[in-house]
Amino acid sequence: MPPVAAAGRSKKPKGHDVSSHQKRVDWPGARAGGARFVYIKATESTNYHSPYFSGQYTGARKAGLLRGAYHFARPDRSSGAAQARYFVRHGGDWRADGWTLPPALDIEYNPYSSTHQCYGLGKARMVRWIRSFSDEIERETGRRPVIYTTTQWWKLCTGDSRAFSGSHALWIARHGTSRPGALPGGWRYWTFWQYGTRGALPGDQNLFNGPLSRLRIFAQGR
Repeated sequence: MPPVAAAGRSKKPKGHDVSSHQKRVDWPGARAGGARFVYIKATESTNYHSPYFSGQYTGARKAGLLRGAYHFARPDRSSGAAQARYFVRHGGDWRADGWTLPPALDIEYNPYSSTHQCYGLGKARMVRWIRSFSDEIERETGRRPVIYTTTQWWKLCTGDSRAFSGSHALWIARHGTSRPGALPGGWRYWTFWQYGTRGALPGDQNLFNGPLSRLRIFAQGR
């Protein structure tokens, strides 16, 4: 998907991402508030499945939002392939129906340990972990996962690996700025940008880098 030139934030489709923290979301209200897509947390590691995922996922679709599932990575717990299999079996599947966004991998600073921000893995091992997750997702769903990360974490924990930029859509997180800034690992453009943790929509605030018609094409896998 080529980058979109000089379109202001207000012209890009708005979206959000939610988890069990948002519990029972007012989906018609989110749609009325401008949401056109949403990512919903399904799983973490191989032992957590959000109890609100099913209702959130179904509710988003009924309200007319494109929706996808995301997995919070725990590279310190098990292999990438094992977590990918768990994710697919608990909501992370994909279908070319025009409403389902590809599964997403949320890989970022370790919220459980300030001293092990890369989960105890060296840069090469982290790259292998992400590749293992991605390969299994592609094998099971036919799509490569979207990768959610920050530029700083990617540099710190993968050595700014360029191994994924040619085949994976980037969901960049950078808050409180007018632009996403420098992108990690060889990516020339972002597909999704999480630009804030609070706003008009439930959960985190996001944009898609293109018109709504292009978002539908992206969902279909074309």
